[in-house]
Amino acid sequence: MRAIQYLGVNQVEHTEVGSPTITPGHVLLRVAAAGICQTDIHIRAASEQMIPTGVVLGHEIAGHVVERADGVDTPSIGDLVVVHPVWSCGRCRQCIAGRENACLNVGGRMYPAATPGISINGGLAEFVTVPASALVPAAGLDPVFAAVLPDAGLVPYHSINAVKDTLRPGSTAVVIGMGGLGQFAVELLRALTSVRIIALDVKEAALAAVRHKVDYTFVSGSSNVSEQVMEAAGGYGADFVLDLVGSSATLQLAGAVVAPYGAIRVPGLSDGVFKFETSQLSTSLPWGASITRPYSGTYQDLHDLVALAQTGQININLVRYNFDEALRAFDDLEAGKINGRAVVVMD
Repeated sequence: MRAIQYLGVNQVEHTEVGSPTITPGHVLLRVAAAGICQTDIHIRAASEQMIPTGVVLGHEIAGHVVERADGVDTPSIGDLVVVHPVWSCGRCRQCIAGRENACLNVGGRMYPAATPGISINGGLAEFVTVPASALVPAAGLDPVFAAVLPDAGLVPYHSINAVKDTLRPGSTAVVIGMGGLGQFAVELLRALTSVRIIALDVKEAALAAVRHKVDYTFVSGSSNVSEQVMEAAGGYGADFVLDLVGSSATLQLAGAVVAPYGAIRVPGLSDGVFKFETSQLSTSLPWGASITRPYSGTYQDLHDLVALAQTGQININLVRYNFDEALRAFDDLEAGKINGRAVVVMD
């Protein structure tokens, strides 16, 4: 079958690979669509090997069930499903508590559980086998939109859901980075809360895409952006800052605008460094503020997100590529040409 495969440092190519064989507890999906994100770009661009050679990429997957292993009764053949990207054990104390994204048995202290397209074969192929336990039904959704929910949607949903008690009417949320995840974050904050939303990005085009959906937009690289955000937030600061970039500059900005007892969540992976100070005279955070590095989201998060998507309340810009154009999607995303999320649609 056709696939997009990692073949070593700086080598991601169209290839032909053997069709996957179904194993106990798994189902076989015919892939309908698969998203491409900055993680895929980082994997290809890295000067050192980040994932095993030969892995089929693609960690955002929507597909139809075509075969089930013995003993797997659901979902039904033909059903459209999306794939939760954290393949946890389901038995450890974290999994039992509903924190599959912190699985103790499959992952580790410094690395996550098995992830399709990262540690095992993913969805940039005609077929993929996945654990039945990782599937979430997605009936009624456009597969192209459904494909990006397990990452571009799930990451901001998990962060927002974790601080939902903070996001009361009258509070302020700041979202840094208006790519695919940032656009989802804006949609989710609008659908789930009544907060004031401030969107930040270095690109005016990215801000233009969400300007009609938020209360304020500011260019995050400007010299007075923290003052602009503080004024827009009423002078007290933001109750919630979602940093989807994670650079040293955005981390410093997050600390400069978060309110006392506010929450900073940083899914962004741009090699940033945050200086944590406890001096009485100089501090990186106000009293009570927290900063957390969340990973992906829980299985329940993805179920809830898909249910929300099925109501039609959320949407983002999608740029579609057919399978033969998949490597161009990598190039366009790396060049900053995509305003939203890139999705490869299987023919």
